[in-house]
Amino acid sequence: MLLAYANSSNPEDAYAFFATQMRVLSPNNFTFQFLLKVSSKLKWLTLTTQIHLMIVKLGFSAFMSLMNSVLHCYVLCDRLVDARNLFDEIPQRDVVSFNSMINGYAELGDMNSAFQLFQEVPSPSVVTWTAMVVGFSRIGNLTAARRIFEEMPDRDLVSWNAMISGYVKNRVPIEALHLFCQMQIENFKPNRATISTILSACANLGAIDTGKWIHVFINKNGFLLDPFLGSALIDMYSKCGAVELALEVFGNLREKNTCTWNALINGLAMNGHVEQVLDVFNQMRTDRSVRPDEVTFVGVLLACSHGGFIEEGWKHFYSTMKEYGITLILEHYACMVDLLGRCGMLKEAEDIVKGMHIAPDMVVWRALLGGCTIHKNVELAEQVIQEMKNPGSGDYVLLSNLYASAGRWGDLEKVRNIMKGKGIEKIPGCSSIQVDNMIHEFISGDKSHPRYVEICELLIEVGRKMSGDGYLEQNHL
Repeated sequence: MLLAYANSSNPEDAYAFFATQMRVLSPNNFTFQFLLKVSSKLKWLTLTTQIHLMIVKLGFSAFMSLMNSVLHCYVLCDRLVDARNLFDEIPQRDVVSFNSMINGYAELGDMNSAFQLFQEVPSPSVVTWTAMVVGFSRIGNLTAARRIFEEMPDRDLVSWNAMISGYVKNRVPIEALHLFCQMQIENFKPNRATISTILSACANLGAIDTGKWIHVFINKNGFLLDPFLGSALIDMYSKCGAVELALEVFGNLREKNTCTWNALINGLAMNGHVEQVLDVFNQMRTDRSVRPDEVTFVGVLLACSHGGFIEEGWKHFYSTMKEYGITLILEHYACMVDLLGRCGMLKEAEDIVKGMHIAPDMVVWRALLGGCTIHKNVELAEQVIQEMKNPGSGDYVLLSNLYASAGRWGDLEKVRNIMKGKGIEKIPGCSSIQVDNMIHEFISGDKSHPRYVEICELLIEVGRKMSGDGYLEQNHL
């Protein structure tokens, strides 16, 4: 009966049942094991502590599996001090004990403590090694993560996924693709998690050829194209600019959820298909099986911003989201401030920022600063820079462009001096694209590309055409 409660959707019932039965029955080690399963599900510190005390009081401390379960519960409850005290008290620690502590430290980003324990493990399992890979990746130390990965005596699919995911999350998608290729050379078959992660890498790189190959791989290997993989494909095609392919994937999905609708809406928005975003959003609203969420309205407001649809933006920002009980988040504010700023309604944009129920972040301030730049409002731009906690190089570049357009060369020089004094350097722009299965990376100022001269000549020609259409280049730093 206790097992049934432990596996139920309401594990609190297990504790109530246990408390009742304790009055008439004597628990054994299996009883505590099931109850600890409940505690791990709930991350219930009080219950964990009570079970721990009863285990000690009733003489069950010798059961290693019980002590490991208690240790695991303390880790899940973020009580690393209690977990470490218990760990140090266990006379015969096994690899499970070490794994729990290493995972706990890795989760908190304390890789010094995790590595110290790792060196003490008598026979590290693949789980132990993988925990170290995940931990180092989480704090951005990919060199250490890769070193651990390469030193692993045995790897499983989880290990490969951990390292690939580490590269993607730390924005090193090229290495993720290289490792994905190596994984297949070593005869490890990707699973759904691998596919989703590598599609994200393709999206970040603009590697549409590889993305298409993954799409074929999904179909040939019998992967169910469910909302999870469908959303990843739609996102990849959208970020690679292949909107028609994204729409095709969406249309072929047998099952759609909020994530798939969001992937399409945001994908269309980032590609400037403004009216289509609003059409798709209206279709979503008529589909009773899904419900718009915060992410949906980010895409909708982004589309309104790109299209300059002020009335539509106001309606969704103030009315439609309330209709669905959506709480405004920073991204919503940023989109609305950007919309009003682009349209020259800087006072209204400033009022939104002042009326926010949460503190504006750098994205919101930059949206307002962007509007100031477009409409040459120097005074408001100066206020925005002052409000920013840590203005970056791009923020100072925008302000310097404003000073230059207003002929305020003395102020422009002050901006340069401020940047020098703070050690802020202009961050070079970079981009990448895949052509004929080869990924080309371009970094501002880098002349190493073999077709550099040809590319420059083409850029000069594009610049001439843009100048002819009335565009002006502004770059004064």
